[in-house]
Amino acid sequence: MIGVIGAGAWGTALAQMLAGNGRAVVLWAREDDLARAINDTRTNPVYLPGVTLHPTIRATSAPGDLAGLEVVLLVTPAQAMGAVLAQMPGLTGDLVLCAKGIEAGSGRLMVDVARERMPQAGLAVLSGPTFAHEVAAGLPTAVTLACTGGAAQWRRLAPVIARPTFRPYFSGDVIGAEIGGAVKNVLAVACGVVEGLGLGQNARAALISRGFAEMVRFGLAFGAEAETLTGLSGLGDLVLTCNSTASRNFALGKALGEGAAASDLLADRHTVAEGAFTAPVLAELARARGIAMPIADAVAALVSGAIRARAMADALLARPLRPEMDARIDARFKGETTLG
Repeated sequence: MIGVIGAGAWGTALAQMLAGNGRAVVLWAREDDLARAINDTRTNPVYLPGVTLHPTIRATSAPGDLAGLEVVLLVTPAQAMGAVLAQMPGLTGDLVLCAKGIEAGSGRLMVDVARERMPQAGLAVLSGPTFAHEVAAGLPTAVTLACTGGAAQWRRLAPVIARPTFRPYFSGDVIGAEIGGAVKNVLAVACGVVEGLGLGQNARAALISRGFAEMVRFGLAFGAEAETLTGLSGLGDLVLTCNSTASRNFALGKALGEGAAASDLLADRHTVAEGAFTAPVLAELARARGIAMPIADAVAALVSGAIRARAMADALLARPLRPEMDARIDARFKGETTLG
């Protein structure tokens, strides 16, 4: 039996995927009413309507139902992870983190939040280009599964998670997998702004490229491996979420570009755009390390209401001209180790 904590769209989609071979899955929902609705109707009418859920999925709102499970996927919003884990029984099996973000206030990655709350669990990170509705429909998907326990944990977890249309790839770079997933959310907001302002495909391609440079600069500064950031959990996820309104972060940026106020959009708690909450802490961490991240800075100002979308675009276009390749990035990709 596998546990999934979080009955939002992504958590429900993962439960559906995991139950595809008849395996029993316990899906924890915070709301009693939602758990009952899932069990009674075999659908998640709030977060993933239109998908008939496998009969081996059992929803619950009782944290104790997850006790003793060997594998649990944690699929809560990043900013709620610590609070949700505080409600759970002590987990000692494998705990797979599926949220993408950086904790506001502390600046911690999700693996650090989970390690504090569940020190006995074997932590792993699942990240990559994944739209919930496609995973629930059984469409082909590839992800990064980064394991703190290395290859031994991978050999234990991969057969449990893998399905014919859901293919995990091993990584030992947990930091890189986390940073790729967190930063791409912020960049997806910026790409949505480009769409909302009608700035064209050239501008979006340029923003993705320059945003990826920001991701790599930030990742290398915090110990990520460049190869991870060019993989599924970095560039792959960036490409997906920067090009479709199926991405909540892209949709948020598009609405901001069309003139909506950030405060109004962020008041909707049914669809959490993680990039809006990650942007301020990402920009703060970058400034503290002296890392140039003008796109992240601009998104942070936008979601705080300090600037509007047109002013954000004008400010980025007015930046001084400079070489394309940062010396630190160039050195790492060439395999040099003396970065200064």
